[in-house]
Amino acid sequence: MTMQWSRLLSARRLGHQGAEPVTPARNPFQKDWDRVVFCSAFRRLQDKTQVHSLPESDYVRNRLTHSLEVSSVGRSLGAQVGQTIMQRHGKDLAGLSAAEFGHIVAAACIGHDIGNPPFGHFGEATIQDWFRSGPGAALLAGLSEPQRRDFLHFEGNAQGFRVMARLQNWRDAGGLRLTCATLATFMKYPFGSMAADPLKRKFGHFVAEEALFEEMAQAVGLLPLGQDRYARHPLTYLVEAADDICYSVIDIEDGYKLGRITFAEAEERLCSLLRRMPPRYKEIADEPWKIAYLRAKVIGDLIDMAVEVFLEREADIVAGRMAGDLMAETPVAGQLETIAAFTRQRIFETRERFQTEVMGGEILTSLLDAFCGAHLAFENSGWRDDDLGPRQRALLRLMPQPPAAGASRYEWLLSVTDFISGMTDSYALTQFQRLRGLQ
Repeated sequence: MTMQWSRLLSARRLGHQGAEPVTPARNPFQKDWDRVVFCSAFRRLQDKTQVHSLPESDYVRNRLTHSLEVSSVGRSLGAQVGQTIMQRHGKDLAGLSAAEFGHIVAAACIGHDIGNPPFGHFGEATIQDWFRSGPGAALLAGLSEPQRRDFLHFEGNAQGFRVMARLQNWRDAGGLRLTCATLATFMKYPFGSMAADPLKRKFGHFVAEEALFEEMAQAVGLLPLGQDRYARHPLTYLVEAADDICYSVIDIEDGYKLGRITFAEAEERLCSLLRRMPPRYKEIADEPWKIAYLRAKVIGDLIDMAVEVFLEREADIVAGRMAGDLMAETPVAGQLETIAAFTRQRIFETRERFQTEVMGGEILTSLLDAFCGAHLAFENSGWRDDDLGPRQRALLRLMPQPPAAGASRYEWLLSVTDFISGMTDSYALTQFQRLRGLQ
């Protein structure tokens, strides 16, 4: 049993019946890209941690510029793969072209980090810890086990699906109404928290979005693997590769820009990823331009390598038998691992980063204490606003939408994590300062 490309490229929009026509001028997948780019959650990525929180240099990437770069790489990956897939399966894909593959991957890539909370993966871990061992642990009593796990293993990937499929629109079901092909390609972990790997604990949707996920999975024909798990959409491997390529290469360039690694160290590691040394490299005299030139050439080579692996493994991928990622099967897999270890030591594990993480942890913990505390008081009052203290009443009015009387514990906890995870780094800092009376 295998997945079928004719269904995998479904232009049906989540929450709609019937597929939207695919036209050459502006197809549904291009519209998906536009819808994500114009939504407020995407704009907030301009002030969310990529690697460096509140960085001291304008040269380094943030989540927004990273997402744009990943989308650019993803478009190239998708279009190149699409060219061969159309040659192999074109008779089943009438009305489509190689370009549609690129548009789907680009649209999925542009939103791949849209659910990340402030302060990056450290922020994600802080929210998890607050519910595991902080004041939030008591709040999970009475929730079902899947609902508890949604918070105990709070996931930016699941939050991203929630943002695009529910929160970013005036209507709730369907959200941005993206095509099922784009949403399925976005979903790196096509299962809920109960089916998550016990070590990685990664998952793709919360309990609240289970019905939306199932609608999407059925529309594109994802392959069931048992225990409420599905095989990935094949194009998801290209989204992951685009992200991996950008991380591997751009961390080196950002580290050099920040002065944390030398030109010689950056040059050596970038050159280790090239299939051949570009002949024009010797014509460049300026060191920053040398690094920028190498970065561009390396990305081009890595794109070609990822495409080659995908096409070699297509049969395994559509049958749900692919384990691991594309970059791990390229000829430079060893070099990529060496670079990851180097950047982790020299760029990520710095005193400045640890100081920022301590600050971020204090900020997010205080915000969760305050807003969850106010909601709990409202619940305990029998949803009577007059019985709340003035600070609690003010906190509830700071929420984007006032809590609904009679909301379940799970629902209002989600509304708090929606609010806090949607904050930018700077806005979270400002709210923390105001809570403490510092502004």
